[in-house]
Amino acid sequence: MLRVCIADDHELLRLGIRAALEMMGDIDLVGEAHSGEGLLELVDEHVPDVVLVDIRMPGLDGLTCLRLIRDRHPEVRVVMLSASEHPGDISAALNGGASAYLSKRVQPKDLAAALRQVVGDAASSPAPVATAQVRDPEAVSLTVRESTLLDAVSRGLSTKAISSELWISEKTVKFHLTNIYRKLGVHNRTSAMRYAFEHSLVSPLRESADRPAARV
Repeated sequence: MLRVCIADDHELLRLGIRAALEMMGDIDLVGEAHSGEGLLELVDEHVPDVVLVDIRMPGLDGLTCLRLIRDRHPEVRVVMLSASEHPGDISAALNGGASAYLSKRVQPKDLAAALRQVVGDAASSPAPVATAQVRDPEAVSLTVRESTLLDAVSRGLSTKAISSELWISEKTVKFHLTNIYRKLGVHNRTSAMRYAFEHSLVSPLRESADRPAARV
């Protein structure tokens, strides 16, 4: 079971998040809060696998919570869920240690998959990003397929969702991801997306009726 805590000051949104997660049999929603202070108490009490927090909240905002959770419980993965798609907010969250940045336009059916992907990346990529031999962007040459796949990852799509969208097998998706990581000199999706965002390798977040807009 994936143990999750959520925090958002809007009750209606919390209800929607709860409904989206509770329909999944492998998600255990161990707590929800309407403020940053309440979230920190929940994390100290439950030490969940993943925290899903809004970047804008009264009192302690999401970025402050991110910093404090990273200090107190570095093993807990923090995912930002926000209506803001401002590049500065995305950069601040990812550079502050967030494992992902999801738009509030993310489809409910994709939310749980995005959280599982965050934990999966953490489990399969123990090497810290700081040790990666990050490449000069001018030396990076991605194929058209790799660029398309990197853009799909930036929208929060899981390996299974990318496989379905691009009509390729999950094994092929993983093969391309491995090549992308090698070319960028990074270890996982989060560090790849941070690199891609900082060097404009992916398109800006955009409206979509049937796909989530996210930074992972």
